[in-house]
Amino acid sequence: MRNSLRFEEKNTKWKILEQPLRVLYGIFREGEAYIKHCLESKEWWAKVISLYQNSDCVEFHIHNLLSCIPIVVEAIESAGEISGSDHDEMQKKRREFCDQVESVWREDRWNLVNKIRERKIAGSTKNEQRLVDLLFKGYDGSGPFNGKLLPSSVLVGSKDYQVRRRLGSGSQYKEILWLGESFASRHFFGDAESLMPEISSLLSLSHPNIVNFLCGFADVEKKEWFFIMELMSKDLFSYIKETCGSRKRFPFSLPVAVDLMLQIARGMKYLHSKKIYHGDLNPYNIHVRSRGNSIATEGSHLIAKVSGFGLISVRNFGQKNSSSHNGTLPFICFGMVCFELLTGKVPFEDGHLQGDKMSGNIRAGERPLFPFQSPKYVTNLTKKCWHTDPNQRPSFSSVCRILRYIKRFISMNPDYNTQPDPPVPSLDYCDIESGLLRSFPNWGSSDQSPSVSQIPFQMFVYRISEKEKASRNFKDNSEESGSDAASIGGDGNLITIDDTFPSTPERKPLASPDSTNKRLSSVKSSDAKMNKPGTPRG
Repeated sequence: MRNSLRFEEKNTKWKILEQPLRVLYGIFREGEAYIKHCLESKEWWAKVISLYQNSDCVEFHIHNLLSCIPIVVEAIESAGEISGSDHDEMQKKRREFCDQVESVWREDRWNLVNKIRERKIAGSTKNEQRLVDLLFKGYDGSGPFNGKLLPSSVLVGSKDYQVRRRLGSGSQYKEILWLGESFASRHFFGDAESLMPEISSLLSLSHPNIVNFLCGFADVEKKEWFFIMELMSKDLFSYIKETCGSRKRFPFSLPVAVDLMLQIARGMKYLHSKKIYHGDLNPYNIHVRSRGNSIATEGSHLIAKVSGFGLISVRNFGQKNSSSHNGTLPFICFGMVCFELLTGKVPFEDGHLQGDKMSGNIRAGERPLFPFQSPKYVTNLTKKCWHTDPNQRPSFSSVCRILRYIKRFISMNPDYNTQPDPPVPSLDYCDIESGLLRSFPNWGSSDQSPSVSQIPFQMFVYRISEKEKASRNFKDNSEESGSDAASIGGDGNLITIDDTFPSTPERKPLASPDSTNKRLSSVKSSDAKMNKPGTPRG
């Protein structure tokens, strides 16, 4: 950069770096705030309950970091018109980085176990001793709590236990104060034998984009259950309703909407990887809160968490969060949620599909209409998600990859919303994903083994595929118009992986199609190695 960028070029060549670096800066600030939050010694027991299974470090902060770094690398290349990024070296450094994350995670886990042990040895109350036993059961390798819950007296018998208020119109959810911290409590009655397998499964879940069940208590004789959950600010529907005032047309800017779509998709992908299928995804079952950091970068100032899954046998279907906006539609799919994020409107609120006709007509193929100015590279994905044929809908793994690349496009084109004719991608990213699924079949099954370590590789392959397809389309158009096709590639060959990340500043001659296929085979082989057993996963 020092050799290639001049100060007088800061408003031209340097400009493409501004937004990617701003996003990267925000990610580091969020990570810093998370670390400070983990290190706070105040209300130690409450912090342990909240964080001892927490996976935010990898699944949120490292995920965002690994999503952003390829964009910054691309921006640096574009700004300086230089290279310096060797694909094999990038693969090596990515693996080293993920190995370090895995090592540090194990060290932190060891430190936490010893701190809990010290607290037990140092002397504590009877209830704290029981909490120690509960926490240690989460480390015995057989799953959190080993399917066993503490007596409800440990919770309700605590001196500092206090019910503050009900959450929503139903009776199951309450805000409580316990161990000096605010939590959400789910209180219900049910048969112990039938609920136990599902309860054990729910208590083992941990992801930053689902509302996590932190711990559980039971009175088996009374068939009474208490789940302690993290407390969120409000549901997405309420947030949109409050944000969309008479002067505000859309609830979120495009970067914020896309970021929320990605978070929700990641939460659903995680649930599917655990064989949990929601069936009731709607804005009432998605909760949001501020990220709480001092720098609220565009597109990254809210955390979204999916809720309302699990315990179907005791779910109160009369509650507001289990119905549609008008009480007629039992569920609104991910595509409908995306529609609300992008437009701020309830599907069909201005149309004819209201009342009893809505559910039947949606199953028959009716869909809401996007405003004319909605960007097609986002609406196309949404329409894919609500396709009439479920087999034509992309998996949440595919949705996540596409949305990450859409975020890359927005970062590389920060002035999209100020231009009369804003830039658009040269290709439909859904089509790129379909083609890559044919080249990398294991991507289609990645719901079974989610790993953030794959992100730089996937971003890299997306970029190569986009360049090759765009070059091929341009060549075809040039041939049809009678222009010189060789102008884009010397002898008409395609842009390849080697051309995207050349090892020297000089431009390499473009490789032949055979060379492209050979290098793609190498990439597939690398991808297969990356997914072998023992690979660090988020």
